[in-house]
Amino acid sequence: MKKVIFAVLAVWITFILQSSIFSRINIGGIVPNLLIIVTACFGFMEGDLAGLLVGFGCGMLMDVFHGSFKGFYSLLYMYLGYMNGKFCNVFFPEDIKLPLVLITSTDLIYGLSCYVFLFLLRGRFDIGFYLGHVIFPEVIMTVLMTLIIYPIILWMHNKTNTVR
Repeated sequence: MKKVIFAVLAVWITFILQSSIFSRINIGGIVPNLLIIVTACFGFMEGDLAGLLVGFGCGMLMDVFHGSFKGFYSLLYMYLGYMNGKFCNVFFPEDIKLPLVLITSTDLIYGLSCYVFLFLLRGRFDIGFYLGHVIFPEVIMTVLMTLIIYPIILWMHNKTNTVR
């Protein structure tokens, strides 16, 4: 039960932070994707089902409040959480390299998926501009925020997994 409460709180808090505070203090119009961090962390810490469910929750919030196509972000975050959950067996809490690599690759896949389904299919073919001005800056900001948020999520993960 603690894990469920922690997951719901983590999703809500990061969504509120991403939508309010970080959207106001953006750098060049780029905001770090905190929901990718939470989705990926729950995936590789708890497994593919947890990643899938947390990803669905994050995506549903994005669809309801920011999405123009309902269900797109839910499906995308759900797949990303599920894919990160496949790395649960090789996750070691004391090693930050795997989380950084997974979150970086997850954010790249997220950005490229958004480009393909939201821009390319509507006739916008300038992928170089999109990579240089949207995807790569967001990935860099997300990785920098991972260095701050990941220890907090890991600490809470360890607290919810202690046996009493």
